[in-house]
Amino acid sequence: MSSEHILVTGALGCIGAWVVRHLVAAGVAVTVFDLSNKAYRMQLIMGEEDIARVRFVVGDIADPQAVTDTVAASGATTIIHLAALQIPACRANPTLGAQVNVVGTVNVFEAARKAGHRRLVYASSAAVYGPVEEYPPGPLADDAPLLPRSLYGVFKQADEGIARVYWHEHGISSIGLRPYVVYGPGRDQGLTSSPTKAMLAAAAGAPYHIAYGGHFDMQYAGDVARSMIAALHVPFDGSRAFNLGGTVVHMADVVAAITRAAPASRGQISFDEKSLGYPEAMDGSAARAVLGDLSVTPLDAGVAETVAIFRRALDKGLIAP
Repeated sequence: MSSEHILVTGALGCIGAWVVRHLVAAGVAVTVFDLSNKAYRMQLIMGEEDIARVRFVVGDIADPQAVTDTVAASGATTIIHLAALQIPACRANPTLGAQVNVVGTVNVFEAARKAGHRRLVYASSAAVYGPVEEYPPGPLADDAPLLPRSLYGVFKQADEGIARVYWHEHGISSIGLRPYVVYGPGRDQGLTSSPTKAMLAAAAGAPYHIAYGGHFDMQYAGDVARSMIAALHVPFDGSRAFNLGGTVVHMADVVAAITRAAPASRGQISFDEKSLGYPEAMDGSAARAVLGDLSVTPLDAGVAETVAIFRRALDKGLIAP
């Protein structure tokens, strides 16, 4: 049994559920801090016995006292901070988006400082970058100019700045990772969640239209979670945010992989030709230099596993088609 105890904020989201799954499988004690204790995303990928090993604390990341008290009382040795609202939610309610995504991050770092933590890992996003025309051709380096065009991206840029200040002023080392298009079981919210929703539709035998197309860097949720956990353990002093490279695909490749995983969906999954507008590829070499060789699940394998998990969840009534 590991002597670690990790507090995970936002663990009821997609990446958070996968982080918890991997930590529990490794025998690590986990405390979850989120707005509820409804672990339906964890139920897609974890058994009830494993979920029962997780301690759930219900609270608001925007409440500084609740965050401080939870970190202090948990006995956690470090934190993976994932709590955030996605692009559509930030657009619909900018004030709430800032409270959760920016104030919440300040609260987490401040709670870590008070608890004497020296290390923290958090999720940034490829949304810190601007439109593709602002950059030279080729994979985008993680020191490229940050030119976000969404409030979510602005908030994530602020989070990276907050992390730097807490390193310079308080010596809290941190690594932020910038995923791009994350897919897999549990990915049911956010601008880029359409490919996963298409996989659910295929598992249910229903048609689905994906809201965008083009080329983009795609990452399986389980791989992103493993990268977050790896960032806790590597020797590192400072504050850096890294691009999390994945597999550059065209949406037609994604649809083809869905069709291979669910042949009955042939002709039922369509997509828009319009791209997301971000650079197609993120250069993850700097992250690999620090974290080592990161796990990259091949597209066909990730899609097939996702469809299989959705089929089991549909059969059990855990999700609706």
